[in-house]
Amino acid sequence: MTICVFGAGAIGCWLAARLQRAGLRPSLVARGDHLRALRTSGLRITEDGHTETLQVNARGVEDDLPPQDLIIVTLKAHSITSALDHLTSLCHDETVLVFGVNGIPWWFFHGMDGPFAERTIASVDPGNQIWEAIKPQRAIGCVLYPAAELLAPGEVQHVSGNRISLGEPSGKMSARVEEVMNVLLSADIRASVRRDIRNEIWIKLWGNVAFNPLSVLTGATLDHLATNPGTNAIARRLMEETQTIGASYGARFGMTIDKRLQGAAAVGPHKTSMLQDYLHGKPLESSAMLDGVLELGELAQIEAPTIRMMQAMLAMKLASERHPNNS
Repeated sequence: MTICVFGAGAIGCWLAARLQRAGLRPSLVARGDHLRALRTSGLRITEDGHTETLQVNARGVEDDLPPQDLIIVTLKAHSITSALDHLTSLCHDETVLVFGVNGIPWWFFHGMDGPFAERTIASVDPGNQIWEAIKPQRAIGCVLYPAAELLAPGEVQHVSGNRISLGEPSGKMSARVEEVMNVLLSADIRASVRRDIRNEIWIKLWGNVAFNPLSVLTGATLDHLATNPGTNAIARRLMEETQTIGASYGARFGMTIDKRLQGAAAVGPHKTSMLQDYLHGKPLESSAMLDGVLELGELAQIEAPTIRMMQAMLAMKLASERHPNNS
């Protein structure tokens, strides 16, 4: 099986390292200084107190990579559209694409019954570009739970976790999703298949919506966000609104908000992925995390004033930094 990890952020690198150690020799699509570092010095990864350097098959978008059997997409949601030409060039008729992307996925309504069946989501797939280029039938849903940080080009620190959930949008237990699970299990990853992957997406999004924008607005790490009385109260409101919207689409939240906040505090002084992107001057995942949730809320006729406030404050912060005299 030919495997490509498409997106060499912290989690993409961690995943590629696990697959490489298992002898699966994945290709890892990267760019810029990160790509140059991976090619010249290898991938330096620290996990469980042990640091090693792995020689990975790092490839750029300009490289001629043959069609792959399995592509694990670990891009930020807003980067998928610009990568469509490269992604589709890596597909043959039976290629499976696993989308390990934060936020509401572009394929969310594929395979669902009800009034929104096969509907696209403008905030995460403007102009239906992803839907039409990739086709939702190729997609397998995925929730990535590990936390990691990109310390420097070619250097990654694993923080916690090695659990990954997979699921067909239809909820079926297909041969292909079981095959992907077995590939990940062989790489010492706690992979499992879920009958309702959307439920897992909502549970992770529960925390993403609460902590990611707050982390950028405050610069605080997860432990402080979860335990400071002020940010704890705001996070709680964000989680309540996310839960209400998710429940309207059938999501079941199997723990209390208190437990989820305690879990975030237990992670310790970890920077959220959005804060890491902000500090590195990269675009933020607000479209899939905030805009997507708000769009689904509007479809369900549910107000989410706190999420909308976070969206506005985040947009103002970014605009004021880009144009300090015009904000």
